[in-house]
Amino acid sequence: MHALPLVLSALAALLLAPSALRFLAEEGRVRENFRGRSLPFPGGFAIVAAALVVLVPLAALRELSEVDLFEPQTGRVALYLLGVAFLGLVDDLLAGDPRGWRGHGAAVLAGSFSTGALKALGTLGLALFVLSGSGLTDGEYLLGVALLILTTNLFNLLDLRPGRAAKALVILGAGVTIGARDLQPLWALGLFLGAALVLGLHDLRERVMLGDTGSNLLGGLAGLFLVLGFGTVAQVVALVVVLALTVYGEFRSISAWIERTPGIRQLDSIGRPSA
Repeated sequence: MHALPLVLSALAALLLAPSALRFLAEEGRVRENFRGRSLPFPGGFAIVAAALVVLVPLAALRELSEVDLFEPQTGRVALYLLGVAFLGLVDDLLAGDPRGWRGHGAAVLAGSFSTGALKALGTLGLALFVLSGSGLTDGEYLLGVALLILTTNLFNLLDLRPGRAAKALVILGAGVTIGARDLQPLWALGLFLGAALVLGLHDLRERVMLGDTGSNLLGGLAGLFLVLGFGTVAQVVALVVVLALTVYGEFRSISAWIERTPGIRQLDSIGRPSA
């Protein structure tokens, strides 16, 4: 029964995705990908749509019967993921020229409005709020907040090729679940995870571009996997890795590194249509 939100979320996304992507295309909401193909954008909104549709019967079932399919962390998870998805949507629809932390910082210092700066501050506020009152020590609390923020941002840097962010989420989620030997984080994220995997498959097959709406949400799922599934020591190790990748991605190209690294390059290209 714990798996039901994940299963229903995936089924809802399977049903909703075709019409949602067709709607985006018909409304002219398209963007060229790295190969110059015009694809529906931002497809990440369909992940949120599927999760909210599934929330209707699950919430009613909990209130009107004795069946509760939600994990204790589900409310915090939903707040964080809905929040970062909204911030990503704002960035998708309103973003200007400055990109990256340096570009957004320079825009703010110059007196301009930056959707990227809003996204960074909003993500910080969400992370601070959803982890508050969790019984963590001050150090554990700040560690979790940093991990959530940086992981959410990192998936923006990864989402430059079809399916890359979804593959990273699957690998990370499997590693955390196996390493922690605990399925509860998986069930706590199921309401959004099922739909994210379905849209991630559409992204991999170059049927949609998820946009920051989707990459923020996938990054939020990854960060929550780490925070909910790992203890303090493992979180510190994860934070070091995420921070190193973030700094590298700010100054160098992660895509270029992937392309010149055997094994990683092949894994990255699996399932992606050939040119």
